[in-house]
Amino acid sequence: MSTATIGPTALPKRVSQRAAANAGAAGFLAMAVFQVALAFGAPLGHAAWGGTYSALPGRLRAGSAVSAAILILGALLILRTGGYPMLRIPLHASRWGTRLLSGGMALSALANFASASRWERFLMGPIALLLAMLCLAVARTASTSPDPTPTR
Repeated sequence: MSTATIGPTALPKRVSQRAAANAGAAGFLAMAVFQVALAFGAPLGHAAWGGTYSALPGRLRAGSAVSAAILILGALLILRTGGYPMLRIPLHASRWGTRLLSGGMALSALANFASASRWERFLMGPIALLLAMLCLAVARTASTSPDPTPTR
């Protein structure tokens, strides 16, 4: 089994890949819950969509609902790329999807860092950047790993 170095200790590659996938999926799901709350009218709009509204208007609520769906898909993709067997998601598709997520989250981080909203700059920007880095780490380790899903 190959190893990946994290700080001064070496861990089996699969363990570090799964840990990054778990952390990424948890982050995507937490963000999805936040977007669902916004879609249902929670007064958290100052931390999203430019921070203009406390409770979002209808078009932005719809955008939050779509964002929640994309974030849930992101959680599934990163878990599949991280080695969890999900027979309905081919590994090659999840690897590409995780790479796309990495780029998308990096762009999201840039947009959040450029926002007028303090919440977006100091909370959402770093979260998006962390998720981008986790996606990249999982995608990079997965590109050298065989598919762990058993074939039937």
